Amino acid sequence: MPPQNPRLPKLSDVESEMYSVIKSRKGSGIWTNDLKKEVMGPPTAVAKALKSLLTKNLIKEVISIKNKSRKMVMAVEFEPSADVSGGAWYQSGSLDVAFIKILRQQCRRHVEEHKVATCEMVRKAIKEPKRGRPPVFTTEITLQQVYEILELMVLDKEVEKVRSSGVGDFSHVPEGRDCYRVSRGEGGPKEGAFASIPCGVCPRIHECTPDGVISPINCVYYNKWLGGLDF
Repeated sequence: MPPQNPRLPKLSDVESEMYSVIKSRKGSGIWTNDLKKEVMGPPTAVAKALKSLLTKNLIKEVISIKNKSRKMVMAVEFEPSADVSGGAWYQSGSLDVAFIKILRQQCRRHVEEHKVATCEMVRKAIKEPKRGRPPVFTTEITLQQVYEILELMVLDKEVEKVRSSGVGDFSHVPEGRDCYRVSRGEGGPKEGAFASIPCGVCPRIHECTPDGVISPINCVYYNKWLGGLDF
């Protein structure tokens, strides 16, 4: 049995062994069925220990996007890894469509305001709104998130990626830098075949493959959209 940590509440032998196994998995967590195979003891004692650790707030349940039907647990001091949570675009195991939509709107707004903007400029405008404007997001928006959204908007022909010439509309962007501007002749988001399906706002589309963790086969949003089509 591992030694008791004096900062932890008093744990039974089974609880202590179980907690040690769960904590060793860090942000990857462990499926409860696998956990029960690793911890010695009668099934009833193991189930009781698991419930006790949850009650004592030493472990937490998490949802894995790889298999949402599996009950996963991890120590409370760890955050789920991207393999488990799906990364920044997921909330409680589901694609955060509302967040993606709002971030996309904000990216377009700031590209329009700057006429021409780099990814860094768009992020700064979102992170530091003009005086009198409350912040749109209460969580940190990363440069990678802004980049992925802008690249999707390029695919949808809502904005275009260009190289700065350093003059005219580009005068505030160093010459040679990649930047974005609203597509010429576009009055708003294009509602074409690609833009109208969930894939058009999905920042993980570049990771989507037929047999991958992210795929059209297991995407609930794509299946709902497909089910609504009238062939």
